Amino acid sequence: MSSTESPDTATAAALPVPPAGPGAPDAADEAVDWVALATPPRLTLAVRTPAARPDAPADAAGRDREPALYVHGLGGSSRNWSALMPLLADRLDGEAIDLPGFGESPPPEDGNYSVSAQARALVRYLDAAERGPVHLIGNSMGGAAATRVAAMRPDLIRTLTLISPALPELRPQRTAVPTALLAVPGAARLFGRLTRDWTPEQRTREVLALCYGDPARITSEGFASAAEEYARRLELPYFWEVMERSARGVVGAYTLGGQQGLWRQAERVLVPTLLVYGGRDRLVSIRMARRAAAAFRGSRLLTLPEAGHVAMMEYPEAVARAVRELVDSSAAARSDVSTGAGGS
Repeated sequence: MSSTESPDTATAAALPVPPAGPGAPDAADEAVDWVALATPPRLTLAVRTPAARPDAPADAAGRDREPALYVHGLGGSSRNWSALMPLLADRLDGEAIDLPGFGESPPPEDGNYSVSAQARALVRYLDAAERGPVHLIGNSMGGAAATRVAAMRPDLIRTLTLISPALPELRPQRTAVPTALLAVPGAARLFGRLTRDWTPEQRTREVLALCYGDPARITSEGFASAAEEYARRLELPYFWEVMERSARGVVGAYTLGGQQGLWRQAERVLVPTLLVYGGRDRLVSIRMARRAAAAFRGSRLLTLPEAGHVAMMEYPEAVARAVRELVDSSAAARSDVSTGAGGS
């Protein structure tokens, strides 16, 4: 058994996605705004925009960039995208959102943390912001919510990128089981009591070992940033409730059948789609890549053998190249349609 598959690491799945984005040197320069959605149930969503890259082309700000929205996973935040967003900022006008109860967004008024509720929150934000159609990019639980949005509201989406999406697995990996157990009522708070003596640094180290293919890739600055955000999150009175109810929402989405099933909704997605899977992912098995590629019609598949669950933080350059190719190909196809090129 390797060190990253130890019992302690498996137990650390109470925060299955890092709360911050290790390794993003200019994350402190990002801007965060709050958007209030007044129609019941009321929501307040934190939205992060990337800092300008010092090596970006001088005319990048004046280009006609297309809008993009980035969506984090369970336990994560908009800071999970701080390494990837700047790499695409010359091409995409990106925003990263904190889902209700995560990052700097307060809990939802109705206490609903289901994947469907998260998808509705994304739709409500896109409708209110009038930024659609966007390039929608989601990781893990955020990938499941993004799949629902693309199936329900294709008018809001240009392309879909899913990084280790939380789609139902018949035989989940052993290292993913503790995350599912968080859905049991009281389990998250029990975990909090059992680990009350853990330092934020210890918690962060275990979570990163679970999520990264190679935790050695994390810089000391990135680790310190993640530990600081973890410590802040633990002080929130609703932290454990959000984790428990969100985990229950993911498990609930796995059990839905019929037209509401996530795999059935994947088959309904018509926009160009990119799927990214990590060979060392301990939460979403690489085995699911083939099934996902078959479900999302005409999709592209990028497998990164050394990556874990958060490829956008581990290998942002590789992910950025694949996203850029998808975006450019989609733009070229739309141009051909508008000009009538390729027709008979």
